[in-house]
Amino acid sequence: MKKMGLDVGEKTIGVAVSDAFGWTAQGLTTIKWDENDYSSATKSIEKIINEHNIEEAVVGLPKNMNGTIGPRGEASQTFAKYLEKQFSINTVLWDERLTTMAAERVLLEADMSRKKRKKVIDKMAAVMILQGYLDANK
Repeated sequence: MKKMGLDVGEKTIGVAVSDAFGWTAQGLTTIKWDENDYSSATKSIEKIINEHNIEEAVVGLPKNMNGTIGPRGEASQTFAKYLEKQFSINTVLWDERLTTMAAERVLLEADMSRKKRKKVIDKMAAVMILQGYLDANK
């Protein structure tokens, strides 16, 4: 069963997909969208689900450091419910605290320019979200 990892932001959604065995996560793309209009991402997500035979979506849940859920976390919860309803796939919310910072660190260590980092940071965060989930559920 293939899974899709999503790092949902206000303007972009980082996307990663698993291999067929659910062992590894690979960065796929970054979708530009308008958070106030879910339909702005619907076609892109539907295409990924169909092309990769996705059966489950792992949505990053940004929690505050004390474990509480703030506005960004609530937005991710709402988006996960939308995915379930719109595409009839199972969704899992996965604690993503510090994934964007970790992704930034990896890209800095790879000596990637700021301009290039900006283009791939969300995709890299999606990989870290999905890989964390895959590793925890082996």
